[in-house]
Amino acid sequence: MQQLSEGMIISAKSAVELALGLIGVMAFFLGLMKVAEKGGLLQIIAGLLRPLMIRLFPDIPPNHPAMGAMIMNISANALGLGNAATPFGIRAMQALNTLNPVKGTATNAMVLFLAINTSSVTLLPTGVIALRAAAGSNNAAGILATTLFATLCSTAAAIFAAKTYPRFFPLSDAETPPPEPENPHNTMATDSPFPSHTEKTYSDKTSYIALATLILLIPIVTIYGNAIGPWVIPGLTVTLLGFGLVRGVKIYETFVEGAKEGFQVAMKIIPFLVAILVAVGMFRNSGVLDQLINVLSPVTSWVGLPAEALPMALIRPLSGSGAYGLLAETLNNAAIGPDSYVGYLVSTFQGSTETTFYVLAVYFGAVQVRKSRHALAAGLTADLVGILAAIAACQYLFN
Repeated sequence: MQQLSEGMIISAKSAVELALGLIGVMAFFLGLMKVAEKGGLLQIIAGLLRPLMIRLFPDIPPNHPAMGAMIMNISANALGLGNAATPFGIRAMQALNTLNPVKGTATNAMVLFLAINTSSVTLLPTGVIALRAAAGSNNAAGILATTLFATLCSTAAAIFAAKTYPRFFPLSDAETPPPEPENPHNTMATDSPFPSHTEKTYSDKTSYIALATLILLIPIVTIYGNAIGPWVIPGLTVTLLGFGLVRGVKIYETFVEGAKEGFQVAMKIIPFLVAILVAVGMFRNSGVLDQLINVLSPVTSWVGLPAEALPMALIRPLSGSGAYGLLAETLNNAAIGPDSYVGYLVSTFQGSTETTFYVLAVYFGAVQVRKSRHALAAGLTADLVGILAAIAACQYLFN
């Protein structure tokens, strides 16, 4: 009990020390992303996504505000801008609800959007990279390839599940056709949450070339990962600041604005870190963790999932702050560290899966949807595929 008591106090202290050490790194990365955001990088990605989105959502008018908000949400998630993604996501759900013939029941388009949202392709898991850097990783950006691969797989699974599962969750009033908007090209345009230049659309060819290039990055980063790794953060810094400079952004002022947000984010997570790290510390110092590892390791290790990483895989769909705390505790564990197989694996879990239950609760709650139909099943399917893809990628690269 003495060891347990001391461990609880040490865990609470280390949680605050971790958050304080994270402030600088988090402020730096969010400052860079704010420059890119102000420069219009979100709009460029949104323009590339639009031809694909029109085909994925054929029942949504191309110029309906829901389409633009969904594209902006997915673009923000791709860049790791979760704070910017959530308002767009809520607005997209509200706009989708205007096309809903059965209020209170999720439409197929709503479910598909949420499934893509919970599994969204991630180009820059900035928060995870920042935490790995703060934990002393020699290759903080080493998870770029594994995260990209896992999110591509989970997004493909999300789309497949959302398109396949509706037959098992029929609408109670399925025979009622969706009402046509009175003016689909201007519906709700007066309170559109995105500026008019987000309507820019690239050709289908350009969009598919961008997607092919994205997929091609996986083998390139995989093969040349050790050589590319040290260049990622300096290259990202020069590229994003240069992009902002070319686009006429006030670099210094905008960077400081984003850095302030990073400071606030780092401070806000302190209570969550204290709660989860103390709980994990009690779990470990009581000896229960060792017993659990002994029981589960023969099974989980067989599929490449060490028991030390199992709690992360289970809690990620349930609690974003809890998963973040577990990630921090794992990376700062001297017996594991950020550059071990487990360190890379839990980092990829955090960067490539979303808090499914939180997303469903917030987005459906915004439009009072009580019957979610196949949304949870599609989201959890994407989570499972993302976890399996993360294991496969990390085994290939780091084990």
